[in-house]
Formats: sequence, structure tokens, C-alpha cells
Amino acid sequence: MWSASHSTILEMPVTIRTATPDDVSEILAFIRALAAYERAPDAVIATEADLLHDGFGPNPYFFCLIAELGGRPAGFALYFFDYSTWLGRPGLYLEDIFVHPEFRGRGVGKALLERLAAIAVEKGCARLKWEVLDWNTPAIDFYRAMGAEFPSEWLNACVGGEALLRLAGAADRLDDRAPSFRRSSGERMGDHERQPLISGEAAE
Repeated sequence: MWSASHSTILEMPVTIRTATPDDVSEILAFIRALAAYERAPDAVIATEADLLHDGFGPNPYFFCLIAELGGRPAGFALYFFDYSTWLGRPGLYLEDIFVHPEFRGRGVGKALLERLAAIAVEKGCARLKWEVLDWNTPAIDFYRAMGAEFPSEWLNACVGGEALLRLAGAADRLDDRAPSFRRSSGERMGDHERQPLISGEAAE
């Protein structure tokens, strides 16, 4: 059973804030929890140093939101911007979204998506995109109820690891820094290779 203090926390409103460099350890914990949820607990090789460098340097590759309940980290969303050549406008791509199980059903995932949608509108984005694993039916139902569509005519493509270096003509420079995208059944395949997805890991 939950303690009285935990029950009180769950009754508090969800707050969403922009992540800071001090949050990198918590962000990495969220990423690892998401990987475990997606049945690939050993797939994460990112480090706190990677996140600090790539998300909080002078030219960040990603941005991050932290959701809190009663001052406790409840969920997160990590995103970046892409561009539609057909529409001539930017888009917001949601890479990861996750809510800890004990905080689900409290509107945390919805609050994160609503804030992301607001950011997309503020930045003049034409759309908000993300992926969801095809076996994650609770998430699919949740996202569909929020207006998400699942185009079936598109397939995700990914070139990583040694194949990426070969494509770049750099096979002679292979070293341990090149991540492998081989996977066992159920593992994530790469940054954008998850199936037409959106993730129930955070959607409740």
C-alpha cells in the first residue's frame, strides 16, 4: 500500500519544467526505465556526459521536459526539431516519453503532450510526431484518443554502427565508439527505428 504521504503527492497537480544540466542523472534514469519497459534493458549505452554535452551545450541536439508531482520526478519527454520540405515548416519530433508506473493515471503523460503541443505551436511547427511500439496497445489507444494518426504507408529506415561507417566511406576507421544496432527480438533498433510508434510508457 502507498503511504499517506505518497497518496498526498498523487493528489497534487502536475508541474512541467524545462530540464537543466543538473537533471542529467534523472534523465538517464528515465531513459533506462523506458528501455526496460520496451524490453531492451541493456540497449542504453548513453552516459550522463553524453547527455550533458549533447543537450546542454552551445548547440544542443535535443531538449527535455521534466514532469513532477509533489516535487518528485514523475515523467519526462525528450524532443528535437525536424523540418518538412513539403510544408516548408519545422516540426517537433518526440524521441522519448515516459512516466514512472507509480505516477500513471494522474494525467502526467497528457500534461507532457499538452506542453509539447504548446511548444510546437509557439515555434510555428506544422506537426508533432512520435512513435509507439506496435504491441503497446494501451498507448496506441491513448494517443489515438488524443487525435494521433498512424500512417501505414511509411516504414522507418535506419543505418547505424558499421553500416553507417561503410556508407560514409569510413569503414577503415571502425572502433569501439561505433554503436551496434543489432538487436534481439523486442529491442529498440536505433534512434528512429521503433515501429509506428508513440509509447504507452508515458501515456497514462
